[in-house]
Amino acid sequence: MKSPHQQYLDAAIVEARLGLEAGGIPIGSVLVVGGKIVGRGHNQRVQRDSVVLHAEMHCLEQAGRLPTVDYRRAVLYSTLSPCDMCSGAILLYGIPHVVIGENRSFQGPEDYLRSRGILVEVLDDKPCRQLMQGFVSRHPLLWNEDIGEI
Repeated sequence: MKSPHQQYLDAAIVEARLGLEAGGIPIGSVLVVGGKIVGRGHNQRVQRDSVVLHAEMHCLEQAGRLPTVDYRRAVLYSTLSPCDMCSGAILLYGIPHVVIGENRSFQGPEDYLRSRGILVEVLDDKPCRQLMQGFVSRHPLLWNEDIGEI
């Protein structure tokens, strides 16, 4: 039986693959409000030569300005554990629920999000793991740059 989260995680995986196909890092994200995807994004650091356009940030940008009430009932899906910057945006906008495809390749401040009242679920999704592990093994320098290790 499929998880109720699977359709949204699948949409985030589509975004991750779009990023990879465009020469970027395969991380994708969707923002869901009331069961409807209102924002989609993928990591755009390479494609746009950006220091801030991680998948979650691109997703929030694509969602546009939303009423506070929408953020307060939203669920953010990401194929990979959100970093400190993206976690800050989650807290800033009061997004109460984050669903993560995998956190073996990278684990952001999940415990901190939880300590601030955010429901954080990690699905440990095999396709998400395979996508990231394959990328990291093929492009270690780019990956380390993305997570601030260089």
